[in-house]
Formats: sequence, C-alpha cells, structure tokens
Amino acid sequence: MINTQTSVNKRLNVRKMTVIGVLSAISIMMSMLPFIGYIPIGPIKATIMHIPVIIGAIIEGPVVGATIGLIFGLTSLWNAITQPVILSPLFLNPLVSVLPRILIGIIAYYVYQGVYKLTKKVYASGFVAGLIGSLVNTVGVLGMIYVLYAEKYLILIEQQGASAGNLLLGVAFTSGVPEALVAALIVSAVSVALIRKGKK
Repeated sequence: MINTQTSVNKRLNVRKMTVIGVLSAISIMMSMLPFIGYIPIGPIKATIMHIPVIIGAIIEGPVVGATIGLIFGLTSLWNAITQPVILSPLFLNPLVSVLPRILIGIIAYYVYQGVYKLTKKVYASGFVAGLIGSLVNTVGVLGMIYVLYAEKYLILIEQQGASAGNLLLGVAFTSGVPEALVAALIVSAVSVALIRKGKK
C-alpha cells in the first residue's frame, strides 16, 4: 500500500515538473519573440504572458501556477534590463515585475475551483479564472507602480502635475481590459480541451 502511494506521488510530482517545464519554456520563448510576449503600446508593454501561468494553475494547482508566474516575473525583470522602454526602470523592482506575477497563479486557481463548485461548468470556470487572473496581473503591477513610484511614473512619462492614479487607471482600461478578455477566451477554451482529453 505504501509503495503504491509512493509510486502515485512520484508520478504526480513528475507531471507537475513537466507542466512547469513546458509552460515555463513557452513563457520564456514568448518573452523573446517581439510583439508576442510583450507588446509595446506607447510607454507601456501589454502582455499575454499571464496565460500560461493561469493554465498551469488550473491544471496542476497554485504551487505550479505560482512557479510559472515566478518565471514570468523574472522574464519581465530581464526584459526591463535588456529591452528597456520608458517605464522599464520601475520594473527593476521585483515588487513590480515579479510579485504580482506569482499571485496570478495562486488566485486564478482558487477562482477556478470556486466557480466550478458553483456552476459545474468548465468553460465558465476557465473564463472567469482567465479574466480574474489577467486582472490580478494588471492591478498588481499598476497598483505597485502607484504605491511605490507615483511621482517617478509621472516624471518618466513627462506628466508632472497630473494625477498618477487617473493615468494608471486609463492604462488599466486601455490595455488591461483587452488583455483580460483575451485571457478569458483562451483559458476557457483550453480548459474545455484539457478536460475532454482527460476523460478519454
């Protein structure tokens, strides 16, 4: 009995490591391809890098999601160093570039589980998890910029005297909302495909 349980645990650990490896590799590849991982929009870079994080969390749980989120955050930090834009100095702080990305996988997992318990519908659960997970990224990053660097943000974009909160809110709507809708649609479709595959 003990040997059987040990064997099952080993298989689960191997599967988790495989998912982490595959989705992390996808994240790294996306970060290296112009206009795919990080998409320049004015002084900011929109992204779809959070999608593998959310998918990993749904497949294998919050620890896997957080790990892939860590990889996403580290690529964001590296991107700020190697491919700087106006706001890149702010992303040199891991509280801006890394921490919010780790939280994506954790929150997306529990949102998926919560919605599934209520609806028993994979598509709806994936849609909401994708939407919320993406918004965690947007709110987390922009929120950290506001809390830590509101004045520096205005200086970098040459808007001294303006309201950092209003400007960041504008960014959240113009880039964060489209990112969230794209993530919701992709994650919901992938969730359904994975569940169907698992049943075969």
